[in-house]
Amino acid sequence: MQDKALIRERYRRERREAFVPAVYSNVLSTPEVMQATIVASYVSYGYEPSTVELNRALIKSGKTLLLPRVNKDHIDWIYWDGDESKLVEKKKILEPVGDVVSPLPVIDVVIVPALRVDRDGFRLGQGGGFYDRALPTMSGWKIALVHSGEVTSEVLPREDHDIAVNAAATPDLIVRFRKN
Repeated sequence: MQDKALIRERYRRERREAFVPAVYSNVLSTPEVMQATIVASYVSYGYEPSTVELNRALIKSGKTLLLPRVNKDHIDWIYWDGDESKLVEKKKILEPVGDVVSPLPVIDVVIVPALRVDRDGFRLGQGGGFYDRALPTMSGWKIALVHSGEVTSEVLPREDHDIAVNAAATPDLIVRFRKN
């Protein structure tokens, strides 16, 4: 199996070369999101699938939205009300300012970044390991956002601690994965 760093670089290059801005409003019509009260999402950057419209729509629909903030080797979650002045840039990424949510409430849906998702629901992220550490502690329905063509039939490299997502969203599809 190829080195994860080489695979990530290839996927980043392919994403950059094929980038087309898109909206992920189809995520809003999933039963899991429609029934959710608390949703954890993220602020996209660069060539990632855009979460801008999705996050606004979640807030507008009355959902409580949590955004991640990196704290050393883990993610803290912060309530965000859509006020862009409450976001600060840290290493290319916009993160929320505010108090850490503790204890963490039950999160109904977790929207997860990914470079690719394989046929078993395992994702390849950017390589920081933050979501690999966070996802096992979060019981909500997990959906990764990827561009068209980034749900792959090839098996991605995985380790024992990796957690499969329940679904992946492209701008046109929601792909659900069987759970063992």
